[in-house]
Amino acid sequence: MTPNHPDAPRPELSVVIPMYNEEENAPETLRLAAEALDRAGVDYELVPVDDGSADGTWSALQQAARANARVRPAGYRVNFGRGRALKTGFAQARGRIVCAIDADLSYSPDHILRMLETLRKRQEVDIVLASAYMPGGRTEGVPFWRLLLSRYGNHLLSAAMPGKIHTITCVVRAYRREVLERLDIESDGKEIHLEILAKALSLGYRITEIPAVLRARRKGKSKAKVKSTIASHLMFSFIERPILLFGFLGLFATAMAFLAGGYIVYLWQSGVLNPVRPLMTLMTLLFLGGLQLISFGLLAMLVGINRKELYRIERQNREILMRLDKPDEPR
Repeated sequence: MTPNHPDAPRPELSVVIPMYNEEENAPETLRLAAEALDRAGVDYELVPVDDGSADGTWSALQQAARANARVRPAGYRVNFGRGRALKTGFAQARGRIVCAIDADLSYSPDHILRMLETLRKRQEVDIVLASAYMPGGRTEGVPFWRLLLSRYGNHLLSAAMPGKIHTITCVVRAYRREVLERLDIESDGKEIHLEILAKALSLGYRITEIPAVLRARRKGKSKAKVKSTIASHLMFSFIERPILLFGFLGLFATAMAFLAGGYIVYLWQSGVLNPVRPLMTLMTLLFLGGLQLISFGLLAMLVGINRKELYRIERQNREILMRLDKPDEPR
């Protein structure tokens, strides 16, 4: 792994690129990204991270580094997941703005420049997301099954987030450096994208989206593990906003209890009510169960509020530690 020298001059932009078995894509991705940034005159570095690839990805990254001094590869031997690769890249990045892109350039390099320009012009914004699902965004050639899962999965995840964010899961983002320094990121998998947004929103950081174009992968195979990704994202939605599940189930059970009650009244008015049938018991159980589920949802919401307060305390502690490490900087 390439060491991060704190005394080295900071470029304006660091581009972190997580890679796993991307031997086919790595050279072209680095070349196209460098060409786009060179044309724009940006002071940058490229930080590709080999997430324990089993092919020639690491050799390709070393070769790219020999050809271009702005390429600073990092990596490790064991495959941990995209989250670990991103955290490794964030730790190595020296730029005042840190951008993350995908290894197959499903989003073209011009998105890097557009996100950078957004942060340059809008000082109130802390994080910029590339979004194919917001108005103005689009997809091209993406397989139907992937597009279906991605689009509707993002709709579900968006419901668990405060505010209106159209694309939750995309890796293509730009961050101000201080945001990443103040977030304690734990995830090693793809749920890292959700964790970063949830913690950033809890801490009051401002997030915006720009329209993006998502294109189908041209080389290599997708490394997405659909079942595990769906499971982890659903679990995140439940943890982040439990009232969505508990509230829905509770309201459904309560509604069924009222329907059962209405049917009992109908039978009683018709003179055919049979007191031996367990309909009254079922109605009572549904009503009490519904209220219990709604109560669980409300309690879980309180737990979530306390968790976000812990994020804020954690942020304050990290800021204090950073100031102790840099005593000469103004407070």
